[in-house]
Amino acid sequence: MIEVLLKTLPFFALIGVGYLAGKTRFFSAEATAAVTKFVFYFALSAMLFRFSANLSLGELVDLRFLTAYLWGTAFVYGIATAVAFLRGLSVEEAAIEGQCAAIGNVGFLGIPMLALLLGEQAVGHVMMVLAVDLIVFGSLIVILITGARDGRMSFRILGTVGKGLATNPMIVAIVLGLTWSSTGIPLPTPVMEFVSTLGAAATPGALFAIGASLASKSAERMQVAGWLSFCKLVLHPAFVALAALVLFPVEPYAASVMIAASSLPVAGNIYILAQHYGVAPQRVSASILISTAVSILTVSAVIAWVQIAPPV
Repeated sequence: MIEVLLKTLPFFALIGVGYLAGKTRFFSAEATAAVTKFVFYFALSAMLFRFSANLSLGELVDLRFLTAYLWGTAFVYGIATAVAFLRGLSVEEAAIEGQCAAIGNVGFLGIPMLALLLGEQAVGHVMMVLAVDLIVFGSLIVILITGARDGRMSFRILGTVGKGLATNPMIVAIVLGLTWSSTGIPLPTPVMEFVSTLGAAATPGALFAIGASLASKSAERMQVAGWLSFCKLVLHPAFVALAALVLFPVEPYAASVMIAASSLPVAGNIYILAQHYGVAPQRVSASILISTAVSILTVSAVIAWVQIAPPV
């Protein structure tokens, strides 16, 4: 545990540096937004393209893996949503809380950190987790909120979902990489060096951007944020482990990566959705802040477990 904690500390230290830069106003909100945009549209996309261009579709699409992760994530999503309804919340608020409970910071934190800690071969599995989060649950929250406000389902909602997926640079990068991979032609050396150099900025840039964005988050509504953080950091990896190890047994290394990815803190893009729709942004803000702080210990513990006692 201590050894793994020491390995993860540099990642969280980069988040801390970003947090201090944002908190002291050395980095303004505009500067933070610019760094985030650079990472999202360029550095992280280059990293994803490079990895996926060296994978086959068969390596990326594992139905048992997808079933296990989808079941574990949906179960926790359902628990958080049910608790929200029991508290008398609306469909929109329940959807936001379900998202906080089950969707982690896989893109900005998971891909760079798990690639270094568990090996580059982990990236294909992490990309499957990311695809489920973006395509299934990213679509679900838009459908639930928009449908609840309109009072019915419509093709307009599906159009909004489709446009969001088609313009997401992470999905586009993965699709383009797999398309290139399907040709069987290796990436030309200049192209490989270009995406490798640009992608190398993803890890420090993403971690710094996470920290700087946290500086603007508040820790209000601690009780609810604490519950959602518990769902994300404890219940999510626990139920994903149950699915991957017992219900839908997955190959041991893949199961390890899946469980580690599910232990990540609440995803930052949920705050963007909450702000966009005007649904509980302070609650989401506090959940991101608390879960990220606590994850220094919980993520290290989960990674230590899957490394020291890998699933069998």
